[in-house]
Amino acid sequence: MTEKIDFNDENSNTSNNLTFDTVLQARLSRRSLLLGSAGAAGAVAFATVGLTGCGGTNDPAVVVPPVVVPPAPLLGFNAVAKNLNDVVTVPVGYTASVLYALGDPLRAGTAAYRNDGTDDDFENRAGDHHDGMEWFGLDASSRPSASAVDRGLLAINHEATTDTGNPGSSSFFLHANGGTTTLPRPAAEVDKEVAIHGISVVEVKKTGSAWANVSTSAFNFRLTPLSDIEISGPARSNALLVTKYSTNGVRTRGTINNCGTGKTPWGSLLTGEENWAGYFTRGAADDAARSNDKSVTSLKRYGRAQGAASRHGWETGGAADKYQRWNNSKLGASSDGSDDYRNELNGMGYVVEVDPYDKTRAARKRTAMGRFAHESASFSIPAAGKPLAVYMGDDSRNEYIYKFVSTANWDAADASPISAIATGDKYLDSGKLYVAKFASDGTGQWIELALSNATVAAYATYTFADHADICVNTRLAGDAVGATKMDRPEWNGVNPANGEIYFTLTNNSNRNINASGSSQLVPDSANPRAYTDFKGTTAQNGNPNGHILRIKEGTVGSAATTFTWDVYLFGAQSDADATTINLSALTADQDFSSPDGLVFSRNTGIMWIQTDDGAYTDVTNCMMLAAMPGQVGDGAKRTLNYTKADASTLSVDTYVGKVPTPATLKRFLVGPKACEITGLTETPDGKAIFINIQHPGETTLLANIATPSLYTSQWPSNAGYGAGNRPRSATIVITKNDGGKIGT
Repeated sequence: MTEKIDFNDENSNTSNNLTFDTVLQARLSRRSLLLGSAGAAGAVAFATVGLTGCGGTNDPAVVVPPVVVPPAPLLGFNAVAKNLNDVVTVPVGYTASVLYALGDPLRAGTAAYRNDGTDDDFENRAGDHHDGMEWFGLDASSRPSASAVDRGLLAINHEATTDTGNPGSSSFFLHANGGTTTLPRPAAEVDKEVAIHGISVVEVKKTGSAWANVSTSAFNFRLTPLSDIEISGPARSNALLVTKYSTNGVRTRGTINNCGTGKTPWGSLLTGEENWAGYFTRGAADDAARSNDKSVTSLKRYGRAQGAASRHGWETGGAADKYQRWNNSKLGASSDGSDDYRNELNGMGYVVEVDPYDKTRAARKRTAMGRFAHESASFSIPAAGKPLAVYMGDDSRNEYIYKFVSTANWDAADASPISAIATGDKYLDSGKLYVAKFASDGTGQWIELALSNATVAAYATYTFADHADICVNTRLAGDAVGATKMDRPEWNGVNPANGEIYFTLTNNSNRNINASGSSQLVPDSANPRAYTDFKGTTAQNGNPNGHILRIKEGTVGSAATTFTWDVYLFGAQSDADATTINLSALTADQDFSSPDGLVFSRNTGIMWIQTDDGAYTDVTNCMMLAAMPGQVGDGAKRTLNYTKADASTLSVDTYVGKVPTPATLKRFLVGPKACEITGLTETPDGKAIFINIQHPGETTLLANIATPSLYTSQWPSNAGYGAGNRPRSATIVITKNDGGKIGT
């Protein structure tokens, strides 16, 4: 079997940033609290109000003031057991129903989905790989409503395709015979695959106790990689955005690999473009064609070295412009790129704002918020007269955590705007962009990425021309200031009770206590584990289980440039070693691996944690857990000691949140086989939640396409939804049988 390519595991950060290891080791050289055994935990220093440094007068103390959090209801359900069943398992007393699956019609006259590989017209159907999702209510007069609970719009990301893992791989369940896995690709296959990317907006409605999508709603629409989208913010009209499609750099074509979402305080959708670089190809001699100018540095930093093959081979679909745009080589004779797509990659990798209520308004790429592998975008709690902060992560190994702070101060009158996109112009097109640097004492800094920062302006690897250049080449600016390399920052969420920010760090195979080379990292305080975990008999090294980090801003709130932090939870198998791996003391009802999606309920305060796991799937399918969050500093300091190959000791201080109890953390859902659990939104009353089941059955072999009994999964058809046997990504709705709030 050809090894499956994981395009979510891209690693192009070859900067020399040491993630404060040099500072850490200098500090540890003065310490005497070093234990001898490999991986043994150091003494645990408990603090009543926060994190306190220990080990001598040279250690700076960090005191986190207590935060008063309103009491939250306990988790009122019995934990779901781990399992490998091809169903969606929810607690007793709950019902999960399929609502909107790949191929479902979005317009009157679109035929029902046959699910046999012969369907087309995907511009008028649900896309694939349902991911991030937001709810937008409708009242009885079809007007936007913040309080509607039985009718609304779901805005849903369609991230990617289910692939064979071969070069030129296709979304094989979409095609009757599994598709073509050699180049060139047939145009008809390419057209179908392109169209299943992007986003859906679909109306859903409850009648009695049953939910259904409204396939003929006038609100329904799709955005795909061919949709016309505006460039806004500092990079609008910049030379870096000039292409054959937009010779003045004000527009681009489409959005792709949409992963996490966000909902603005003024009621619009934010969707993040994640692993977009792999859809493009570059010629083998393109560096020389570009005269090895600074664009070559940029392309390599974003994962496109010359000769890089594209993920699907869409550029081979034909001579038409819509296929050639996937080749971002310098092919034309112009000096500015107006006759080819050498700059096409610069139009991808942003947070895109969409008005879900009005499909006639062009979506806008908000370049001020930076360009990288975006996941979700979460807002600080709006406060009148203060700027808004938007928190973001770059989902690749060894990448960074960012925040954007608006120039405009929040005006509560903007919560109900006449034009959501115009309000977005006010708050999202002008502001300061920061990257995070974590220190080993439990503090951190937000470092501004601007030419006024001398370190950015003097960066020897890449010369930034202006602020637009920083917004387009944000990763390079993060390199310049020595930002902390993290274990794949994915989703984040802001706790509505106290404003603290939680980030899922999914995993990182590049952590190694004997690290060497630019892509290998030793553990550090914010990413402290490097260990071997077994999946069956296969060793998995690094940090295969991931963790959830949380941040408390400084006293000025959203505009703070300092913060404190700790690790809320470490993913681990419950019977893993408690001193090196299961640092959160998880039990069998709580254990998990590879946290990915993370969403707070604004009604119940529950934090929902979703997994995209390859490390623990020999034991259980991917899952969703319910958690009652605490606050930064509610746990303890730990020192992990590792014995290196040369017999020296590597000691790493970290800060571990309060050990969860059955009342504060338990498993709520387990998905069908070979799926990812992702995307969550809810009705305002908390009585219905919507979840996405992504790529069930993705481990099916292409050779078995004609034999349904050999599919890894047949969900949701085996749950009675739709035709055929081929697995489909889908949105489900979960309700409580007694009509109560979910999870309580």
